[in-house]
Amino acid sequence: MKIAFIGFGEAARAFTDTLKGKGEAEFVAAYDLRQDEAMAAEAHSRGLRFESSAKAAIEGADWVFAAVTADQSLEAAKSALSALKPGQLYIDINSVSPGRKRETAALVEATGASYLDMAVMAPVHPRGHATPVLIAGKAAAALEPVLAAHGFAFETVGHEVGAATAIKMVRSLFVKGLEALTVETMLAARASGCLDRVMGSLAETFPGLGWPKNIEYMFERTLRHGIRRAAEMREVAKTYDELGFVGRLADAVADVQESQGTIDARELRKTELSDAISEIVEKRLAHGLAHGK
Repeated sequence: MKIAFIGFGEAARAFTDTLKGKGEAEFVAAYDLRQDEAMAAEAHSRGLRFESSAKAAIEGADWVFAAVTADQSLEAAKSALSALKPGQLYIDINSVSPGRKRETAALVEATGASYLDMAVMAPVHPRGHATPVLIAGKAAAALEPVLAAHGFAFETVGHEVGAATAIKMVRSLFVKGLEALTVETMLAARASGCLDRVMGSLAETFPGLGWPKNIEYMFERTLRHGIRRAAEMREVAKTYDELGFVGRLADAVADVQESQGTIDARELRKTELSDAISEIVEKRLAHGLAHGK
């Protein structure tokens, strides 16, 4: 079974690292919109060709994993259409709305290839491809034995494309929203000079959240993954809009995630939590990021 990737970021690399040597998996090539030496080195170090187009990467592959940023998921599929053939499987792990996945599936299936809606439900490290995933689509039931044989931790949630990603998108408003709410509260508390009082009050009211460790974790996630999370939250907003609920709430969460992700965490000098929060406040205000600008 030959595997190729469209998008070779964190998720694709993690899947490659843990799938290697499992069953009949053989990695052949990867394509990424980011065409530079560092990305090529990531592919080559794992034994994959690094191609300059999606078409070149997926030719001859049995499975094609699409693992790009949410805002590029449809374009990624379109770039592969001329090379997709009957017998190939397009596994869409992108964090996008059910409507986007149905639109993508229609394009893919028109080529004769099969489409699988896969939603990754936890951070991909350290478990890689064994990270819990949900799957849905016409191909899901038939794929269960081979996914199990290769060590995927999956659950089939429906035969309709969009059923898996719907669960992730709806849940993401809470998960990423809690991150954004915590981060923005702590930044505002520091800016107004009441960080210790606010943190202490919240720890007393919600002791189960594990203060202050949860604050450190949420700052780390937003600083490291804020840009990608923001793109996902725009898709969450579309999901809620499609359902007739408040999509603009997810858009506001996306603004906070994006503001955090714009900061280069490597430039932060402080290590103590309260000092680090002060430094982030300064950067957000100095660069007009406090309002998602």
